[in-house]
Amino acid sequence: MVLQGVEMLNAVLLVREELQDTPGMVVAIADIEDVPRSAVDIEGRVATLWESSSPAIQQVGLIEDDSGRTKFTVWERSNQPWMDEGERVRLRNVEKSWYEGRVSVAVTGWSQVEFPERGEWWAE
Repeated sequence: MVLQGVEMLNAVLLVREELQDTPGMVVAIADIEDVPRSAVDIEGRVATLWESSSPAIQQVGLIEDDSGRTKFTVWERSNQPWMDEGERVRLRNVEKSWYEGRVSVAVTGWSQVEFPERGEWWAE
């Protein structure tokens, strides 16, 4: 790209956007809403968990990284492992959705939950 006359900073930003749009690449939480796919991969710490208001929801809480935080929902039917507050997790193929005007993610049966610090991953 730099050879094509694009300035270095612009070339770096274009490459970053292309990588961010690639399925399987971990996306910064602050960038979730900008990704043009319905499913994303994110990684961060489980900041807060709270009681679910529905028996269809296994877990609900906030996940955060250095860029920001977002709400996540784990659906009961997804058969995913339990996460603990403070635990680092990688959520793969989670569906983007909107909650109170903000982007959030849903862990479904198609998602994978990985625990990098445990050296474990989970996929149904």
